[in-house]
Order: sequence, then C-alpha cells, then structure tokens
Amino acid sequence: YSLEVSYFISLSSKDLKPSNIVVKSDCTLKILDFGLARTAGTSFMMTPYVVTRYYRAPEVILGMGYKENVDIWSVGCIMGEMIKGGVLFPGTDHIDQWNKVIEQLGTPCPEFMKKLQPTVRTYVENRPKYAGYSFEKLFPDVLFPVDSDHNKLKASQARDLLSKMLVIDASKRISVDEALQHPYINVWYDPSEAEAPPPKIPDKQLDEREHTIEEWKELIYKEVVDLEERTKNGVIRGQPSPLGVAVINGTQHPSSSPSVCDASSLSTDPTLASDTDSSLEASASPLSCCR
Repeated sequence: YSLEVSYFISLSSKDLKPSNIVVKSDCTLKILDFGLARTAGTSFMMTPYVVTRYYRAPEVILGMGYKENVDIWSVGCIMGEMIKGGVLFPGTDHIDQWNKVIEQLGTPCPEFMKKLQPTVRTYVENRPKYAGYSFEKLFPDVLFPVDSDHNKLKASQARDLLSKMLVIDASKRISVDEALQHPYINVWYDPSEAEAPPPKIPDKQLDEREHTIEEWKELIYKEVVDLEERTKNGVIRGQPSPLGVAVINGTQHPSSSPSVCDASSLSTDPTLASDTDSSLEASASPLSCCR
C-alpha cells in the first residue's frame, strides 16, 4: 500500500532497503527516508550510487532511464532476503553487482541489450553468458514453513511473485497494482486501505528545476538568512518566540505565559513540536542549520 500511495502521487522512493522499512507489532508497515525520492516520469537519470547497492535495479546499475517499478525490484530483493536469510546479490561494487545479478538470473536477451548505451552494451555483451537458475532452485521448498496458518500462502506462489518482481527488463516487471492482486499478496488485500485518501501531492517542479552550483549556493544562503531573521524576530513559520519570550516592536520581553515545562503550554501537534525544536536550536546558534 505504501508503494501504491507513493506512485499515486508520482513519487518513487529510490532507496528501499530493510533499514528503511519499519513494522509495528500490529503489522503496520511504514517506509522511511524519502531523501532520495524523485517524481516518476521525469527525464532525470539516476546514477548507480542513488540506490543502496544490494537493492539496485538493473536499469539503475546500467545507467538507463527508470520508471515507477524501479522500487519493485528492491522489494523483490528484500522479500528474497527475508526468505533466504541473506542478501540475494551481494555485489562488492556497482560492476560486481551486475555480475551477481546475471549469475543468478541469467544474461538478458538481445532485445534488452539494444536498450543500453553503446559503451555499456559493449561491456555487458562481453561478459560471460549465464543461463541463470530457476526460482525453484533459488528458493527451494525447504526455505518455507511446512505448516502455515494461511494455506493459500504456498511456496510456489511466493516463487511466482519473486519471478515477476526480479525481472531484469523493467518493461516486463510486475507493477504495484498487479502485485497487490497476486495470489500471494491478495489474501491481505484490503481495498479500503489501498483506496484511502493519499497525502497532499508535492510540487513536482521541485525535482524538475535545475540550478548551477553557484545558484544552489545562493538559494541555500538566502534560506539561512531567512531562517536567522525569523529566529531573531522570535517567529518561525508563524510560531511564537520560544522560551516564554514575547517580541514587541522587534525587542524581546519576558512573557507571562506558562513555562515551557508546563505541559499545558505544549502543543500536541508534532509539526509544531518540530518547529519549536528547530527554533530552540537556531536560538543557540543562528547558523546551526548549516551543520
């Protein structure tokens, strides 16, 4: 569901890995760290260093364009790792990462090779040819529990789903919607969760803007100056001055409001709490945001 919502707002994580996924005791799952997320469908090319190596999709390793199902490959790697108890493709660098993939899944067909850039294609075609292993051999029955509370969750279904996620050619890889309807997943599928109102759609132009290094420096400097000015005036995003200090005509005066230690004076809104934390840190050092 998390990926489906992300794709609804045209946002791909680009850095899915076990350490970026948390699960609560009630099986609620959340994806963390969208710091590398980009809007889907843009003309940007991801470098091989965007996604954590072990979970990089082939199109990222080979410097090809990408689309939403770039994250599906990562999910397949994580699922396979959970089943086998170890990383599926433990490459030592981005070149070895590709070698690890084709050693297990086999060398891609000529049709795929035609999509590669000339220099990349030359390297890939000159690599030894591998037939790859069947998913029955990669994920044998012994890796799955003999008895399961869910009799529909069979090893064969898990292998079938993995075989559709771990596809080198992204154009033939399963989509999120298709994965949710797969027999191995569908047993938990709840349309009410998948069709819940998505979060606010972000401004895609933020990803599509291009600036020179000097322009980025200027933008960052302006942001720092703006933060310092707002902090000096005791206002950050419209919030009152911290530490019980009122601002009158640009001058700070002690406030009669309750102490910050008084629970009744603290907002329960987590976004306001984070703003307060930011203002406290900024008060100690106006340029602390540059750390």
